[in-house]
Amino acid sequence: MQPAIAPTTAIEPTRLCDYRPPAFWVDRVDLQVELFDSHTVVTATLALRRNRQSAQSLDLVLDGAAELQLLAIHCDGEPLSPDRYQRQGETLTISGLGESAELTTRVQLDPAANTRLEGLYRSRAMYCTQCEAEGFRHITFYPDRPDVLAEFRCRISADKQAFPVLLSNGNCVASGDLDAGRHFVEWHDPFKKPCYLFALVAGDLAVVSDSFVTASGRTVALKIYVEEKDLDKCDHAMRSLKAAMAWDQQRYGREYDLDLFMIVAVDDFNMGAMENKGLNIFNTSAVLANPSIATDATFQRIESIVAHEYFHNWSGNRVTCRDWFQLSLKEGFTVFRDAQFSADMNAAVVKRIEDVSLLRTLQFAEDAGPLAHPVQPQSYVEINNFYTVTVYEKGAEVVGMLHTLLGERAFRQATDRYFEHYDGQAVTIEEFVSAMEEASGRDLQQFRQWYWQAGTPELDCHWQWHEATGMVTLTVAQQCPPTPGQATKVPFHIPIRVGMVGANGDLALSADGATEQLLELTARRQQWQFGPFTEPPVPSLLRGFSAPVKLHVDYSEEQLLHLAGCDSDGFNRWEAMQQLYQLAVHAALAQGADSPVSAPLVARFEQLLNDPHLDAATAAQLLTLPGESELFERWQPIDPEKITAARNSVRAQLVAASAESVRSRYYALQSDQPYAPSSDQIGQRALKNTLLRYLCEFAQGEPLAVAQFQQADNMTDQLAALTALLAAADSSAAGAALSSFYQQWRHEPLALNLWFRAQATAPGVEPQQLRALLQHPDFSLTNPNKVRSVVAAYAMANLGQFHRRDGSGYQLLAEVIIQLNAINPQIAARLVVPLTAWAKFAEPYRTAMRENLAAIGNCGELAKDLAEQVEKSLGG
Repeated sequence: MQPAIAPTTAIEPTRLCDYRPPAFWVDRVDLQVELFDSHTVVTATLALRRNRQSAQSLDLVLDGAAELQLLAIHCDGEPLSPDRYQRQGETLTISGLGESAELTTRVQLDPAANTRLEGLYRSRAMYCTQCEAEGFRHITFYPDRPDVLAEFRCRISADKQAFPVLLSNGNCVASGDLDAGRHFVEWHDPFKKPCYLFALVAGDLAVVSDSFVTASGRTVALKIYVEEKDLDKCDHAMRSLKAAMAWDQQRYGREYDLDLFMIVAVDDFNMGAMENKGLNIFNTSAVLANPSIATDATFQRIESIVAHEYFHNWSGNRVTCRDWFQLSLKEGFTVFRDAQFSADMNAAVVKRIEDVSLLRTLQFAEDAGPLAHPVQPQSYVEINNFYTVTVYEKGAEVVGMLHTLLGERAFRQATDRYFEHYDGQAVTIEEFVSAMEEASGRDLQQFRQWYWQAGTPELDCHWQWHEATGMVTLTVAQQCPPTPGQATKVPFHIPIRVGMVGANGDLALSADGATEQLLELTARRQQWQFGPFTEPPVPSLLRGFSAPVKLHVDYSEEQLLHLAGCDSDGFNRWEAMQQLYQLAVHAALAQGADSPVSAPLVARFEQLLNDPHLDAATAAQLLTLPGESELFERWQPIDPEKITAARNSVRAQLVAASAESVRSRYYALQSDQPYAPSSDQIGQRALKNTLLRYLCEFAQGEPLAVAQFQQADNMTDQLAALTALLAAADSSAAGAALSSFYQQWRHEPLALNLWFRAQATAPGVEPQQLRALLQHPDFSLTNPNKVRSVVAAYAMANLGQFHRRDGSGYQLLAEVIIQLNAINPQIAARLVVPLTAWAKFAEPYRTAMRENLAAIGNCGELAKDLAEQVEKSLGG
């Protein structure tokens, strides 16, 4: 018997097919934001113009959250009579407007009580905003939709001593002192923008300043605002910003358009960062770094996020979305652009491996579950629930396939056409793809299925070498499993990069010596021929992961070992190793965890350890087994305990058989170079710390970890040593290291988040230990970074402990989600995702997951963010 779920209040979904242009345009917005200790008053004056192309009602409908207290409303300078406006729910409807009007509303709100971190809120001693997707309606009454673009002026006033810095979008045009110790600053953004790009910050902030000279010779002032204690943590973000500005000019021909670009670091923030025009608001975790408190991964993440938000200036701001169904138009495109940038700045193959690992770990699971949706959804209840890996990462893969199909030159011509033709407009995915067609002359009608169909296509590949002719016949068939609302799928247009690997490496596929060919799979089943060859090759398929698909190829272990050693494509070398590891895990599942790993795999593992020609960053990836979440997607129904045991057994055997090589390579990677977040050093530390973890878990490496922890001069090595000690069975030093780390970094919030996460992801952590962390004086349920460092880390990155047979891990997560429902529904809705996959699991996990999901649904009135996720997952 399955537990019931109490239905929530029915909420009519928003549908793409119902899109209609707005009844009124807003040409200009004048905001006056008066900040006081107990409340805030916002006066908004909108210059309205009737849209004669709209079939909407003659009335003006404005969005406004229920907590807004309406103090006054005027039209063309006169008070509006009560019979001309009506407030109902979260809308304010005004009748009797002419062709144009000037509407002024005055509202009062309480930012200090806003724990949702949406709209205007307090983050400790700072005011800040988050308006994407629908936060502006929590600040004032407005047509809160992305196709309404307006010119903004914003005048902020506050106590000068408490809030000496007052920021908004655009250029500072006026400032001055007021009575009673107050002051004001006025900002003007000359570029029309949707209200979701509005930003405001007020606080006692210090600033790091620099400048950038554009290709056309303009000097742009660059400023990063932080708390004074964090001034020493901004250099890397500033370097990343300047690198991104230069790269976007060179790669896409895009210059920055304002004379000022600002970043503000905020400790309480639901997202990583936000691309508000000219005033990017960043989570502190995405902007602050120095070697003492930030890991290599943090340095690379900051570089990527700074670039991502900067790139949005064109792919999202200058050209924005018509409606939220077009979200991947800006996010997928910009993720693709920041991935190109990161690949150029760092090790390209490693970047591709990391991106594909994320896709397979999270997005493939999303595509195979109850929350599956297309890159362009057709409906939503709560738009915040569509800030997903499908919209972002799969959306980026779709743009990447366009780049592959068109080639670099035609793709650049297409993006030039897109930016120039649609500058200053709110557009659609269709217009983006059409720009690709017009620039390249290609018909991409079938390719559009990537935007419209959910699910991960699966390719069955077979090949045959004909010895008599020397030809290879390759046959590929595609199919895509049903997803919610889409039982059957039409064929996708899938680019497949292919090579043929002979005994000594790549074989020529054409008379000009090319060793790679791009195949375009458009039918359910297609066949190609290659050759003639004088030897039987092994096909290297889907090089560079040229499409987000699941590839089924019946490789033998011998063929995979050959590809792992001889394939010129770095990604496919890694892919061959991943498949070899999966074969070993499968054998352990089928024959018992103690079944021996094959001697050829052990030999290849040892060879990788000792290969002097293999760069360290790539070696670290090649020596790392697939994560549990990826293995969960491979063998269903999922038995977490068995899969985790099988994976650990394979790792243990590989390390035991190669222990001396692991230890020798670890010693060889020691360095006395001064720390630098350079690609070479990051790769060396990645390999060294991968090996340290192996030694601690499986080869008595605890003394090495203790020494590294005590001697580390950077957070990467110190944290790696701490997590290695926590992973060691019955470690006698882990407790002391935890205590030492805390005492050293207790006053650095970002370093403390790493301390929390290290404990939440430790292989032996118990739910009661997690509960103790939740009660720790430095933990706060109102701070998203703290929640992510403990609860999300446990549920999403420690699957062996989260999926406990007694269901206690699920119960802990459900309890936290129920608390967060009333505090921050966005974070609650993201945390519930691990429970939504209950149907894939074996018993007793399956029932326990569903019972805790139902307990969330039955806890009382759910915010619609969380209600939508729960009801979809339970089939409601």
